[in-house]
Amino acid sequence: MGVLGGALLTGCSDGGSPGGGASRSPSVTAAEQSAPSPTATGSASEPTRSAVAETGGPPSSAAEDDTAPGGPDGASALWGKQYSGTAKVTVDVYDYCSADGSRQFAGTRTYSMDATLDLGSPRTGGGATESNPFSLLLAVGQPSQTGAVSFQSSAVAVTSGQDLAGNPRDPNLLLTYWQLEWNEGNLSGRLSDPNSQQAVTLNLLNWPRLVVACRSDLGELPGGFPRAVAEGTTLDGDLDGSSASLTARGSTGDGQVEFRFEFTGS
Repeated sequence: MGVLGGALLTGCSDGGSPGGGASRSPSVTAAEQSAPSPTATGSASEPTRSAVAETGGPPSSAAEDDTAPGGPDGASALWGKQYSGTAKVTVDVYDYCSADGSRQFAGTRTYSMDATLDLGSPRTGGGATESNPFSLLLAVGQPSQTGAVSFQSSAVAVTSGQDLAGNPRDPNLLLTYWQLEWNEGNLSGRLSDPNSQQAVTLNLLNWPRLVVACRSDLGELPGGFPRAVAEGTTLDGDLDGSSASLTARGSTGDGQVEFRFEFTGS
């Protein structure tokens, strides 16, 4: 499983059609292309990723014992769980192609995609530990598919580098994206920090862009166009050791796409 990467559209967009598949892995172990990231206020910009490491495969699992946080009947009982199922995705598209340049609704598209959810023990890096009850990686569709979504609760940067302001970055920096709460089978979560200032944007929605802004008659560029998911996106529903039924609602940082999906898996 993996995450989407790329650059955000700075013009107008109109929908797209499902594309080809691609392998996914939650690890990004080599430096990848960087581009301007979304601003702290979530305005239109481009998602980027720097070198990030995770403990190989899905979020790390841990032995379930009485010393684990939450005890054997708590959240730690879900560490290492994997769920497979489907997600129905609805995407509302907006553009700025009106006569006065104001934002306007441009259409709705729906998709049904295979999806996977992986839970693991909270990640640790740079002497800090993820405050969530578990680490989470939710992948809807293949990265190249139109409408594909990737949610990731945390990651650990493993190479020295700089943030967008040019400040040195800890080579073992824990990045937490989501605030998650789990209580007796109920999960609620909010994307609290896209980490765009760290140039490590891992929560993404894949959506195409037009060859020429506001000219849908001229077609779309091939492949996908990963867009950073905006702060405030939510994930809620039922989650236990045997099944998951979750609903997500959110938008992209450029304000051109709003989305929601319902994931059911076991």
